[in-house]
Amino acid sequence: MLTVFLFISGQEIFVILLIVLLLFGANKIPDIARGLGKGMAEFKKAADDIKREMNDHTNDLKKDFKDIEDEIKNTKKDLKG
Repeated sequence: MLTVFLFISGQEIFVILLIVLLLFGANKIPDIARGLGKGMAEFKKAADDIKREMNDHTNDLKKDFKDIEDEIKNTKKDLKG
């Protein structure tokens, strides 16, 4: 899987990792990885919050439409009776 990731070969990944190691040093890499992990977790949390909000509002709309439908049915019954 590593060799096909974003159309990058294993050699290119190795070179990129070597450059990152030279630029930041072995001591900084865990800090960078930790920061990326926290950022990804925050992004996932925000996406889940947005999904929950959308579902809540959608459920509210469904309830409103159901109420309107029931009101129309009751009005039809009153007009027939």
